[in-house]
Amino acid sequence: MMRAPDFRYHAARSVADAARALRDGGNEAMLLAGGTDLVPNLKRRQQTPKLLVGIRRLRELRRVRNGQGLEIGSARLLSEIAADRRIGRDYAALGRAAGLVATPQIRNMATLGGNLCLDTRCTYYNQSYEWRQAISFCMKAPAATGGRACTSPTGDAICWVATSSPRCWAVSSSDTAPALIALGARVTLVSSEGERDIPLEELYADDGMAYLTRRADEILTAVRLPPADAGRRSTYWKLRRRGSFDFPVLSVAAAVRFDGAGVVAEARVVLGAVASRPVLVPEASQLVGRRLTDDAVEGFAEAAAVHAKPMDNTDLALGWRKKVARRYLAGALRELGGAGRSE
Repeated sequence: MMRAPDFRYHAARSVADAARALRDGGNEAMLLAGGTDLVPNLKRRQQTPKLLVGIRRLRELRRVRNGQGLEIGSARLLSEIAADRRIGRDYAALGRAAGLVATPQIRNMATLGGNLCLDTRCTYYNQSYEWRQAISFCMKAPAATGGRACTSPTGDAICWVATSSPRCWAVSSSDTAPALIALGARVTLVSSEGERDIPLEELYADDGMAYLTRRADEILTAVRLPPADAGRRSTYWKLRRRGSFDFPVLSVAAAVRFDGAGVVAEARVVLGAVASRPVLVPEASQLVGRRLTDDAVEGFAEAAAVHAKPMDNTDLALGWRKKVARRYLAGALRELGGAGRSE
């Protein structure tokens, strides 16, 4: 049986208290809410913090508030988000994405903030400590475990996915991140020095190791969605081997706002699980001013699919996943155009 390493636990009494604890703990402190990703990582020695700061019971992080849009606390459970009728009506992509994460048992523990800050995944990384030790680890091996990363003859750390690459190619596997980026969400990050507000897409970096721009002393406290719009429709499509439990090996989130004549006024499309961060597709802007006809949808899908560059470090064949990307991009837009959902 795998056991977690020793650590100290601090049950935060407020966000300010949690921020101070993170500041004092430095790079050896991490947040714990649902723990559905962190606890398995602890047992595999992928993350080895000396201090865990518990924030699950902070009521201020569980709230959902209306105002100029919708604000969702980062400790809100995924099951609560999936069951929220307001979200299902006004922000359908988020409701669907939250409902497709893992299993009901995990969604009853997992939080929105945890899913947004999910550790990147890789076939060579998400294994037991002994398995990774047998291949001499990889560049994502934490030094705290004594797991010295495998190096090339020149002394450079090796990524087993692309052995000549100077960077880690572990994949972003969050379900809610692509959906929220497509919806134009922003997030609040709080530290002992104050807070900052950024578009959600700016939270991510295209690096399998340094995958978040959030500082070690910052807490993601809230997600804010723009005001509901009767002309906006959104959806989320997820590819995985099994119909439940599995992480995505490809996802497509799309949000389109139509004017009164059925013409696209605004469009945002995001690819997930094909890179170390969610990929905001720039070609979506070319849909503005057009109707979602078959020609428009197919032309967009062909152009946008070039951004799907999956690596051979997750489930299913990478060449097939790339082909499916075009189908999913077209299918998501057809659904928003009124053709219904057909995978």
